[in-house]
Amino acid sequence: MFERIGHFIFRNRKRVLALSILTVILAGGVGSLVFPKLSSGGYSNPKSDSARADSFVTNTFHIKDPALSLVVDTHGRPLNDPTVIGDETSLEKSIAGMATVTKTVSYWSADDAPSLASRDGHAGYLLVYTLAADPTTSTDLASSIQKQYDGTYKSLRVYVGGSSTIYNAISTKIKRDLGVAEAISIPLTFLFLLFIFGGLISSAMPLVVGVSAILGTFFILYLISLFTGVSIFALNLTTGMGLGLGIDYSLLIVNRFREELHAGNSVEESIVRTVATAGRTVFFSGITVFVTLASMLFFPLMFLRSFGYAGVAVVAMAVLGALIPLPAVLAILGTRIDSMVVRKSAITPKSDGRWAATARFVMKRPVAIVLGCLIILGVFAAPLKDIAFSQVDSRALPASNIAAIADAQSLTRFSSQESTPIHLIIPHASSNASSLPEYLAAVAKVPNVVGVGQQSVSNGYVSVDVYDKVGARTNAAQTMITAIRSLRAPAGTLVGGAAADYTDTQAGIAKTLPLAFGWIALSVVILLFLFTGSIILPIKAVLLNIVSLSASLGLVTWIFIDGHMTWLVGTFTNVGSLDTGMVILTAVVTFALSMDYEVFLLSRIKEEHEAGHSNIESVATGLQRSARIITAAALLLAVVFAVFITSGVTNIKILGLGVAFAVLVDATVVRALLVPALMRLFGDLNWWAPKALKRFSVKH
Repeated sequence: MFERIGHFIFRNRKRVLALSILTVILAGGVGSLVFPKLSSGGYSNPKSDSARADSFVTNTFHIKDPALSLVVDTHGRPLNDPTVIGDETSLEKSIAGMATVTKTVSYWSADDAPSLASRDGHAGYLLVYTLAADPTTSTDLASSIQKQYDGTYKSLRVYVGGSSTIYNAISTKIKRDLGVAEAISIPLTFLFLLFIFGGLISSAMPLVVGVSAILGTFFILYLISLFTGVSIFALNLTTGMGLGLGIDYSLLIVNRFREELHAGNSVEESIVRTVATAGRTVFFSGITVFVTLASMLFFPLMFLRSFGYAGVAVVAMAVLGALIPLPAVLAILGTRIDSMVVRKSAITPKSDGRWAATARFVMKRPVAIVLGCLIILGVFAAPLKDIAFSQVDSRALPASNIAAIADAQSLTRFSSQESTPIHLIIPHASSNASSLPEYLAAVAKVPNVVGVGQQSVSNGYVSVDVYDKVGARTNAAQTMITAIRSLRAPAGTLVGGAAADYTDTQAGIAKTLPLAFGWIALSVVILLFLFTGSIILPIKAVLLNIVSLSASLGLVTWIFIDGHMTWLVGTFTNVGSLDTGMVILTAVVTFALSMDYEVFLLSRIKEEHEAGHSNIESVATGLQRSARIITAAALLLAVVFAVFITSGVTNIKILGLGVAFAVLVDATVVRALLVPALMRLFGDLNWWAPKALKRFSVKH
């Protein structure tokens, strides 16, 4: 099949390239429409008990949580000072008249409600409600109010916070940081490509694949956004993986094309051989990365599913870019691929050299190498004992961000979080009337609960708001909700609100993890068996990936929880935990890229093995032919992701550091040392499989 593709592309190279360029341009034009449709939310489990409770609150009781919560500071004056009252009334009237605002409630307009006053008596809440069913979607209003009123208003100091403000701030910050990251990574990447490829023409080849993958993915994400939500965070994965896979696959294809040309083959023969060998490797590598990233689609959160959408799309587009337009460009360039040389030694592939010598050195002392590598990786993995999980809140932003400042005012100065109450929904109002007081009294005694609100009755259901003093998306909130749910409650009682939503989301993720990771392990083992014809190699690959992943997550824990090396990652608010979704994304992306490099390496080793070479020579030659590509690709990919560390959003820092470190470790310690050592120890068993299964493997 791949030979036929190679012949077809060569014979129709100009038409194939022209059609590819037109398709990419159209995809980019339509795909650009996705940006305003992206969401900064998506952290809820829509199938949870808290979601059912919130549905009752909205549809039955017509109650909404406020979209914005403003802290109005009096500069030390009493809340009932006449000037304060007059200025706050003017502020509230002005905001209440804005489009989409349905209601405002403040300490002053609610008859001096004590729960809306700060503990020091010098600040009060002003809560803003909107038409939107989901308050986190009112980002335009949040931006407008923040620009107009955050700061000094007459004699008052106003801090604009709340869920919409926070999500808007995170979304805006990510978009800006992404532009900065691209401005840094693209020039650096091109310089590295110039050094690695050795020529100006060949250095541009990754752009063929990378641009195709990124713009094609934007188009697919736009189509998906017409039917379901897509997270803003998917942009970072799209650009990072698009450029990364573009580099990976271009290095493999171009290097093999050069190798075939230097072996004396014609341009057509070189194209056909390249597509048949390196193209097949790219295809299998792409499938492996595809199924790994597809595991994100199992999770109930839109935030995580968005990474699945972006991941499978960018892999599919990268594979298509590497198998269709890239060979067409190479067919047109022919021997000119080596023109405009800036480093002559880079353009001549070698069958023997430093990497082969390294492999032979390692295979002479495999036990010592394996033990040494495992000790080093174990040291990096050790901090995992301190890992803890949470979800995104305002503290993911820089402490100097005005939305983070406003949220900090709310958390530190007020006894209760009025903007994020816990909602209790009790059915059968009449039959449960006698047991309700006892239940609510027990709820009021739960640690961190500061008050129980008034009861509302509608259609036989009772709704009660409960106020607490902890952040909704924290481990303290999870403990509180668990304690409330453990109480003896009237039959059918539901617990909702932001804290309950957080608790159910964490539980939903934990429940899905075994399915997602089981899917990854099983699918990868099957695919690698089909590719290698071995039972041992796929199992070894999965285990080694787990080891290198543990080292990466250990380093992330050491920095972002234990608080080390801030000189490297910049300042951030240490909350003592890592965002659950971002840890899962880092793990899945790292695993996928590790399998990418595993396929690259095993492809060349198996090719040499099937040519009749010994186990040692197959490994040495395979490493020589592929290690340069793997290390170069890993270095470039590390640059692409490492620039995410410059982001002001802590979650993006975690993704950048975790992936960059993992791919470097995988390409050096794992592929260059552990793999050759273990293949030496296993010997001929590397290629063992039951005879009945051997017929299913792919011939190279």
